[in-house]
Amino acid sequence: MKLINQELAKQIPALYSQEKKTDPMVYVIFSAPWSHWIWYVTEFDGKDTCFGFVQGDYDEWGYFSISELENVTGPEGQKIEREPYFTPEPIKQLLGEDFDKF
Repeated sequence: MKLINQELAKQIPALYSQEKKTDPMVYVIFSAPWSHWIWYVTEFDGKDTCFGFVQGDYDEWGYFSISELENVTGPEGQKIEREPYFTPEPIKQLLGEDFDKF
């Protein structure tokens, strides 16, 4: 499965379009079901590069590649997954008020 299909690509704002917002919208969530890693997509270049908040070994804002995520294979062949029923929400609504520290 493609992590970002054409329909989703049209919905996600361009890179830098939310950079001045204190509570940007998250449009897609990816997770690695075998680990604690979660990617919250807030922007997309329309090709391969996303920007968003990443929860992993360290929680931080950053850029990540869709093609790299699609090529990750976990135990027993597991792949990174897109949350299928997610609807866009502000990041503070998803992660709580403590999110201000980031």
